Amino acid sequence: MLKLGKMKEIKDLRKIWPHEAQDFTPWLSEDENIALLSDTIGLDITVEERESHVGDFNVDILASETGTDRKIIIENQLEYTNHDHLGKLITYASGKSADIIIWIVKHAREEHKSAIEWLNNHTDETISFFLLEVKLYQIGNSEPAAKFEIIEKPNDWSKEIKKQANSSPILQSRYEYWNALNDELFKNSVFSRIFRKRKPSKDHWMNFSIGSSECHLAVSQIRRRKTLTVELYINQDKELYHAIHEHKKDIEQELGYKLTWLELPNKKASRIIVEKTANLDDLNDWPQQFEWIKDTLLSLYKVFKPYI
Repeated sequence: MLKLGKMKEIKDLRKIWPHEAQDFTPWLSEDENIALLSDTIGLDITVEERESHVGDFNVDILASETGTDRKIIIENQLEYTNHDHLGKLITYASGKSADIIIWIVKHAREEHKSAIEWLNNHTDETISFFLLEVKLYQIGNSEPAAKFEIIEKPNDWSKEIKKQANSSPILQSRYEYWNALNDELFKNSVFSRIFRKRKPSKDHWMNFSIGSSECHLAVSQIRRRKTLTVELYINQDKELYHAIHEHKKDIEQELGYKLTWLELPNKKASRIIVEKTANLDDLNDWPQQFEWIKDTLLSLYKVFKPYI
C-alpha cells in the first residue's frame, strides 16, 4: 500500500524568515513567489521597488498590475495584525496613490478583518483592499512550502471579470477568445513553466510577464484589420529599447523572420511587433491561431530574455 506523508504547519514563521525587511520581503519579490501571490488574488503583479519611500516611511513593496497603470502596495507583517500597521497601510496607499492594497500577515485579528471589510465597503470601486495570511507547510523533512490564504477581499472581486465580459457583444467575443486561448496555451508543459496563467478580460490585449517591470510580452486582437499581434512592450525605458535594437540583426536571424521596430520617440513606450492575418470570428481557425500565438510567445521570450 502506498504510504503518504503527513503535512504539518510550521507555526513559527520566523524560523524561515527571521526578519521581514531582510528575509520575507526579498523572498516575496522573487518572480516565482510573487507569482504565488498573483495566482491567489487573481492579478498579474510586477514588482517595481522594495522599501519604496513614502515621506519618512517605506512601503515594503511597490508594484503594479502588469500591463496597466494600477498601482499596488504590499505591506508585510509576520505577526498578528495591529493598529500601527493598519495606519501605515492607509498612509502608504495615500502616498503612492495605490489602487490595490495588500496586507500580508501571520494572523488577522477580528477587529482588523472588520476594518478591511469596512474599507472595501466604503471606498469606491477603483480601490481594493486585501488581507491575507501566509502559511508554511512541510511534509516529513521536505523543504517548507508557502501558501497565501485570503481573509478579506472586495465583495465583488470574483464577479468583476464576468461582469466586464457581459457588457457588450464585442467585449464578450474578446473574453471568449482569451478564455479559449488560456485553456489551449497552458496544456503545453513548456509554456506553463515559463508563463503565469492570466484571467480572461474584455480588453483587446492579454499580457504575459517576462520577469521585468520594464517590459512584458503582449498578444492583441485587432478585429478591424483582422490581425493578431505579439510584441515586446517596453514601458518607459528608451535605453532598454536601444540596447535591444543594437542586436536587431542577430535577433531576427535567430527568429527567422522580420520584426516591426517602433521606438515611438514622442511616447513613453516602445514596441517590437510581429503580426499575423487572422479571422478572429472564425472559431474553426482558432486552433491554428492559438498555435501561432504559443510558438511566437515562446520564441520571443527565448530571444529577448537575455537582453532584459
